[in-house]
Amino acid sequence: MAKEVKNSPNKIQPLADRVLVRRVEAPDTKSPAGIIIPDTATKEKSKMGVVIAVGSGRVSDEGKLVPVSVKVGAKVIFNAGWDNEVSAGNKDEELFLVKESDILATIK
Repeated sequence: MAKEVKNSPNKIQPLADRVLVRRVEAPDTKSPAGIIIPDTATKEKSKMGVVIAVGSGRVSDEGKLVPVSVKVGAKVIFNAGWDNEVSAGNKDEELFLVKESDILATIK
């Protein structure tokens, strides 16, 4: 029941309520004076990404499967940490394997 992007070159398939997210760069912002502030000037990297694979869901206390609520292709804001970054061979691609509860919001 787990879903993955068909064009995805990675071979990572999340289990249970885990979600695989590819980080996307935040757009540059402008100061009130019109100066463009690049994303690299901020202390933290972007915590926005695109869901590229989801697990089947978690099992509730009653033994029923509760599916993951985010779908493949959704743009999300997530909690990123050093402990959930994964590598799939492509060094230019930043992937994070996060719990569904670490996804804070979807971007429409």
